Amino acid sequence: MDWIFDNRIVLINIAYLIAAVCFIVGLKLLSSPATARRGNQIAALGMTIAVVATLFMPGMNNIWLILVGLAIGAVAAVYPARSVKMTAMPQMVAIFNGMGGATAALVSLVEFQHKADIGRGEIVSIVLGVIIGSISFAGSMIAFSKLQELISGRAISYPNQQQVNAIIGIGVIALAVIIIALGQVSVSYILIVALFAAALVLGVLTVLPIGGADMPVVIAVLNSMTGVAAALTGFVLNNQALIIAGILVGASGAFLTLLMARAMNRSVSNVLFGAWGAAAVGGGGGTGAGAELPMREVTPDDAAVPLAYADKVIIVPGYGLAVAQAQHAVRELAETLQERGVQVRYAIHPVAGRMPGHMNVLLAEANVPYDDLYEMDQINEDFANTDVAIVVGANDVTNPSARDDPSSPIYGMPILNVDQAKTVYVLKRGRGAGFAGIENMLFHDPKTAMLFGDAKDSLSKLNSAVREA
Repeated sequence: MDWIFDNRIVLINIAYLIAAVCFIVGLKLLSSPATARRGNQIAALGMTIAVVATLFMPGMNNIWLILVGLAIGAVAAVYPARSVKMTAMPQMVAIFNGMGGATAALVSLVEFQHKADIGRGEIVSIVLGVIIGSISFAGSMIAFSKLQELISGRAISYPNQQQVNAIIGIGVIALAVIIIALGQVSVSYILIVALFAAALVLGVLTVLPIGGADMPVVIAVLNSMTGVAAALTGFVLNNQALIIAGILVGASGAFLTLLMARAMNRSVSNVLFGAWGAAAVGGGGGTGAGAELPMREVTPDDAAVPLAYADKVIIVPGYGLAVAQAQHAVRELAETLQERGVQVRYAIHPVAGRMPGHMNVLLAEANVPYDDLYEMDQINEDFANTDVAIVVGANDVTNPSARDDPSSPIYGMPILNVDQAKTVYVLKRGRGAGFAGIENMLFHDPKTAMLFGDAKDSLSKLNSAVREA
C-alpha cells in the first residue's frame, strides 16, 4: 500500500505544479486587455486543478461536507458575479478580497487550537496569518462600505486617532510576541482570539481615515495582504499550491500598489496614513472658500459641429461613465466619429474609477477595441495636438490644479493634460466636485464647455447631433 500512497503524493505534487504554471501564465496574460479573458480562464483552470488535487490528499476527511461547502460557495458567488453592475465591481472586489483575508485568519485560528505539536515556525505563520488576514478582512469591509456609500467616502477621523491606532498596533505586536514566545502549550486560546479581535479593530481604524479617492490604492494594498495571509496559511497547512497562489497574489498586489501610488505621485505610507482626503474636503484648489466660478454650458447640437469636423478626438472616461452605464453609448459616438474619418482614442488614467483597471474593464465590456485604449504616458503629449477632448465623468484625474497649484491637496499627482486640447467638453451630472472633494479648475477654463445631465443620455444626443451635422 505504500507505493499507492507515494504515487498519490507524487501525482498531487504534479497537479500542484501544473496549477502553479497556470497561475503564472494567467497572471502574465492579465497584463494586456487583449489577453486578460484568456488569462483569467487559465488561472481558474489552475485553481480547479489545485482544489481537485487537494481533495485526494491522504488523511482528507469529511469529503462530502467539503463538497457541500464548495457547492454553497459557488452558488453564493456565481449569481452576484454575473448580476453585479460595473459600477459595483470595486465593491465586489473588496468583498471577495475581504473573504480571502477572513478565511486565512480563521483557518489559522482553528489550526492553532486543534493541530498537535505545532513548532515555533508554524506558530509564527499562524500569528502572522491571523494578524494580516484580520486586517485585510476588516479593511476590505470598510473599503466596501465607503464605495457602497453605506458610510461617508470622506476621510473619517476622531480626536487622538493616531495615538489610539498606535496603542492598538502596539497591543497587536505585544500579543503576537507573547504567543510566539510561550508556544502552543503555554498559551491560552483566549490570547490568540484577542489578537484576532485587536487586528480586526486595527484594520477598521486604519482604513477609516483614508479618503474615497485613495480607494484604488487601498484595494491593491489589501489584495496584497490577503495574498500574503493565504501564503502563510499554506505554510501552516503544508499546501504548496496555496503557498504559490498566495505569493503570486501578494507580489502582484504589492507591485500594483507601487504603480498606483506612483500614478498619484505619493508614497504608499502617505496614502495609508496621510489621510489627504480629509484635507481635500472644502479645498478649492486655490479658489477661495465659497467662491463660485463660472461654467460655460453647451447643448448637444452646439457641441456636435466641432466634433463632426475634428481631425483628432480623445475621450477621457471616469467613474461617471460607470455610474451612467454609458460605455456602450460612448463607443457608438466614437464609431460615428470614426465613420466620418475622425481619429478617436481613449485616454486611461491609472487611478480612474474606483479600482485598478476599472475603465479598461468597463470599455472592454462595450467591445471598445483594445488598440484604441492608451495609458496616460502614451497619450498625454498628444492632447496639445487634439481638436476636441471629451471628459465623461472624470474629475480628479483631469484637474490642472495638480500640476499648477502648490496649495492643492493633489498637487504633484500626474494628470491627463486635457486642458491642453483646443476644445474640451465635460459630461457631468452636476456642478459638484469629484470624489476627492476638490474643485476642478478645468471646468472653469474658457475653452471648456459643460454638458450637464446623465452621461448616457448626453452621449446619445451628441451621437444623433453628430450624425446630422
